[in-house]
Amino acid sequence: MKFKILLALIFASLIQAQKFNFPETAVTDSVILEKQMPVLASQLIPYLQSKKYKPKNNLDFSDGLFRLQIVAKEYKKSLSTLAENRNQFADHNMAGYRFLGYELYSRAKMLETEGKIPFSNALQTAFNQKYESLPISLIPKVGLAVNGSVSDSRKYLKKELDKQKGKKTMDFATAFALCRSYLNYKTYSSIKPQVTQLLDVKEKERFVMETQDLHLKNGNTLTMTIVRKKENTSPLPVILTNNIYAGSSDDFFAKRAAVYNYVGAVVNTRGKRNSNDVNNPFEHESEDIYEVIDWVSKQPWCNGKVGMIGGSYLGFSQWAAVKKLHPALKTIVPQVAVGIGIDYPAQNNIFMNYMLQWIQYVTNNKLTDEQDFANSTKWDSINTKWYKSGQSFRSLDTISGKPSKIFQRWLDHPGYDQYWQKMVPYKEDYSKINIPILTTTGYYDDDQIGALYYFKQHHQYNKNAEHYLVMGPYNHGGAQSFGFTYQNGQQPIDPVARISIDDLAFSWFDYILKGGKKPDILKDRINFQVMSTNTWKHVASLDKMHTSTLKFYLQDHKNVPSVFNKPDTKSFTKQTVDFKNRDQKESYYKIGKKDSVKATNSIAFESEIFDKDVIISGNFSGFFNVSINKKDFDTDTYLYQIPPNGKPFLLSTHIVRASYAKNNEVRQLLEPNTIEQIPINNSYFMSKKIEKGSKLLLLVGVNKNLNWQINYGTGKDVSDETIKDSGEPLEIKWYNDSYVEIPVYNE
Repeated sequence: MKFKILLALIFASLIQAQKFNFPETAVTDSVILEKQMPVLASQLIPYLQSKKYKPKNNLDFSDGLFRLQIVAKEYKKSLSTLAENRNQFADHNMAGYRFLGYELYSRAKMLETEGKIPFSNALQTAFNQKYESLPISLIPKVGLAVNGSVSDSRKYLKKELDKQKGKKTMDFATAFALCRSYLNYKTYSSIKPQVTQLLDVKEKERFVMETQDLHLKNGNTLTMTIVRKKENTSPLPVILTNNIYAGSSDDFFAKRAAVYNYVGAVVNTRGKRNSNDVNNPFEHESEDIYEVIDWVSKQPWCNGKVGMIGGSYLGFSQWAAVKKLHPALKTIVPQVAVGIGIDYPAQNNIFMNYMLQWIQYVTNNKLTDEQDFANSTKWDSINTKWYKSGQSFRSLDTISGKPSKIFQRWLDHPGYDQYWQKMVPYKEDYSKINIPILTTTGYYDDDQIGALYYFKQHHQYNKNAEHYLVMGPYNHGGAQSFGFTYQNGQQPIDPVARISIDDLAFSWFDYILKGGKKPDILKDRINFQVMSTNTWKHVASLDKMHTSTLKFYLQDHKNVPSVFNKPDTKSFTKQTVDFKNRDQKESYYKIGKKDSVKATNSIAFESEIFDKDVIISGNFSGFFNVSINKKDFDTDTYLYQIPPNGKPFLLSTHIVRASYAKNNEVRQLLEPNTIEQIPINNSYFMSKKIEKGSKLLLLVGVNKNLNWQINYGTGKDVSDETIKDSGEPLEIKWYNDSYVEIPVYNE
């Protein structure tokens, strides 16, 4: 046995050490490079197919294979592999536009070779055939799908080639990265200008498109994009989107509405495109959109009815729009809506570093700074530098090299105060919102907490609200587009969850604005997919997503008969967190021989094994009874399923500033060395069958990482605290009568 293990280790090291030849001259000589790249790709293909280089799943495998096949000039095979990749990515041809640029390049090269015709002629044929074969719902995505940057791809190729200077061989990962960057450059440098022209011709045949500036009464100027089908000559309802992400997405959103036989109108926020006004995200939507709707509703191509759609910031915009409801606005479809002041830029009153990256993304220029936003190396470096330095969170923008008034202004409002409240409906405002609404979000949506905040507030203050919710195993992108086959890279979602959110949204618009049939999925107010059961459930309210609860007390199953029983005697688990230590190594909770969960600054509690299937449905709540030696801290909680195979599955998370846990508007500091009760609210919703033989793992601890503001517990404004304020290590006593209440659905 030991001999076999030794052989396996030797074989594994040989695989890792395998090198691929690549002449030094190819780095600087483009002619040699053109000859060598197909040779290199041909060597990588059998290596990839042998599964020596293990992808996460079949989707990643086919993704890598079709790229290598194109570089190796195996064009026909690449098209077959690409088709397989699309089917793996999403059912029902929802991903038929995916990697369209590569398909056009490969198909054109194949036609060029087989027909011995000029590449430009082959590309025109390939484009026309593909465009005409696409379902009309995918037509708006063509422009986005072929919008690769020639200059960026050239830069990245040079970067990969520079790594090879002075070298004659490379490992698989390096070789594969070179092939990818080479393919990007070859594709977009070959097709971009011509495909842009061809697409422009096609769209002029199909659509009436115009862009114009709207001058508001307050003196501000907003840019609008308006699109409708040429064949639709009579006035139609208008689907309006308020978009801060000015750029190619404006055309997409407008054309998306047009292909569903509406007029698509997209308005950019202040400071974007032709607007010279100050760009202050979130602050003026509730003021501006009313006037935009008023103008739109009076245009000759509008029949007087307006609906709104969009996700994330665009979802927030719709809630801003209904703070003062215009009579022409008949419905909104907020998707993954940002809960401003609720889940962004702070989640449960803890600011996130990402806010600065996003601010620069939307304010660096008149469109969006895609290059800066996607520069993960830069932003990781900034966050790491801040974390290592121990400087105040307020200094993050200075550390980035670009001070931001917006960033500083947001930090001045750590509670949910009037600054945030004025941007969207607040309390009694919801009682006046009497238009039908459809909300979509997902279990993996970064803005789920915000989307559900609006939903809950609307139903709390308007008992008769016609407001539906659709929620499934979708991330932030999926819940505003379609259900990807694989979630988080590995977990396949149930077939019934693989729906088109676009089709759902425009079926809703047909129902409200054109007297059509209500979408079948909307059988009740709450419509949610139960993962691992291939079924949807439909209930009247969020609290009916579960029928009972399990209280998971902070005790380990090894020491008590059941963690779900209240402890007989009171005790505590002690935890110490040293905020001064910035070189702390990550710690992991071991589940089995191969599996573990990151548990830095956390304490782990395991449940006993379930002797039957259980459906967890809803979001966990409960209370932490704690005693700390400071005035405040930020809790960080994770709930995992550990199935029989030992692979951990994250069910839900929760993070909150203890001093705001009881009231997110008013800070209430803790009394040091006194038992305090911290309520658990606003954790992430999930619905999933937990198979027999599984157990639950609960990680409870303290937020201390480079992606979030760090609370040192002095009681001062957390944004101003520095590592010098940390003092002695934080000591927490987690009392065993604390519990996380887990929602359970029984048939």
